[in-house]
Amino acid sequence: MIGKRDRWQEDLFVAAPLSSLVPDDHVLKQVDKVVDLSWLRETVASVYCETNGRPSIDPEAAVRLMLAGFFQGIVQDRKLMREAQVNLAIRWFAGYRLDEKLPDHSSLTRIRQRWGPALFKQIFQRTVRQCLEAGLVNGQTVHVDATLIRAGVSWESLTTEHAETVFRENVSEERDDDSSAQGPGPGRSRTGRPKKRSRTDPEATLTTSSHGFRMEPSFKQHTAVDDAHGVIVDVHTTTGEISEGQELLQQVDRIEYTTGEAIDTLTADAGYAHGVNYQRLEERDITAVIPPQKERKQPRRLPIRRFKYDAQHQHVRCPAGKFLRRSSQDTRGWIYRAKTRDCRLCPLRTRCISPSASARLILICHGYEALLRARRRHLKRIPQDRALYQRHRWRVEGIHGEAKTQHGLRRAARRGLANVSIQVYLTAAVMNLKRLAARLGDWFVLWYKQIVFDVTAWDSESRLVFDSSEVPALSAFVATKGTTGV
Repeated sequence: MIGKRDRWQEDLFVAAPLSSLVPDDHVLKQVDKVVDLSWLRETVASVYCETNGRPSIDPEAAVRLMLAGFFQGIVQDRKLMREAQVNLAIRWFAGYRLDEKLPDHSSLTRIRQRWGPALFKQIFQRTVRQCLEAGLVNGQTVHVDATLIRAGVSWESLTTEHAETVFRENVSEERDDDSSAQGPGPGRSRTGRPKKRSRTDPEATLTTSSHGFRMEPSFKQHTAVDDAHGVIVDVHTTTGEISEGQELLQQVDRIEYTTGEAIDTLTADAGYAHGVNYQRLEERDITAVIPPQKERKQPRRLPIRRFKYDAQHQHVRCPAGKFLRRSSQDTRGWIYRAKTRDCRLCPLRTRCISPSASARLILICHGYEALLRARRRHLKRIPQDRALYQRHRWRVEGIHGEAKTQHGLRRAARRGLANVSIQVYLTAAVMNLKRLAARLGDWFVLWYKQIVFDVTAWDSESRLVFDSSEVPALSAFVATKGTTGV
């Protein structure tokens, strides 16, 4: 018998709570058990006027709306509010009834501008502390990496700004004939050419993650992931041209401050293989699993590894047995220079220096001795280091892939470093909350095994064995922990 249903018949009343219409296994319903924003209202009270103006959106409801969007990969406010209009789970998670009017999308924009990135950083850090309390973070082994976030600008804005920069500099050169003697001016690259910048987002800089890809206007996200369960313990956003190696030591300080634990082992890729980083990590008793940068297979000149460095006497001995002395110092390290007469008669001259040079120069970077020790450690191919670096690849790089494919972090949703930082903090908070919510599926079994039962209460097939008298204790514990989190 074929059934028939009148789909145009509307119900005037719905005799059921909104929560009953949301499946129990929905991600927002699971996350609602662990998210805690009760502190938010008091924290943001200072940026509002208590005696004037109309009431604003409830701060917790605004953040819940943003989080709900990031869980589904919706980063644009317009699209989020359109989805929330028809999505029961988002309405329930944010605390809006079926007949209640949702706020305008522009209200979320003004809230972000009013609060600033520092407030959203607190939201992220509180998720890290929750994961610490749940036992998801040990803070001893940390994987560090950086990834690029494409800025939300067009290529036309880069071309227009480039042409205007060239025009302005040509005019200035006509007015001042001696300007070329002053070296590269503001807005110029190392080659002296004008930098390309976007007029719509000047804080986004051109960069690329590989020589095989073209340069794009981007921001850079610096991420640190705990090894235990893949919890993000630190994120920081900079312009695309900032080197990730320069940010490592600041990352270590932030990680230890947030987790309260001293880092024992840190893994990173070759972009962090700076002598200063190796030296500072050694001073802090941190094992650095960072592969040194590869040398050229066919170098044009004799590589620096053929020169012997003597730190005690502060000189360098070349392959021909001659000594190079300290000449000058820059931000990278000390420059050692050979004598002209030694290089003029050296049989290795054609392989060591160019025809136009008079003597060989060697840069000994700061922390060079620690860099040599790291190279020797890498050549030993220690199995433990190789296993940790393999985990580094799928731990932190997997986090970046998850953020870009599932949570909309492949491209910046808004312009400016502050807005991109807010997007990064919310994405990291969402990913931590997912892991915290997934922990709820295991915590009560673990608790029941350790607190209620003895080890003998597990049978041969690892199944719980208990009598009915113990069920009320479990039910009471579930009732309390199910609403406050792990």
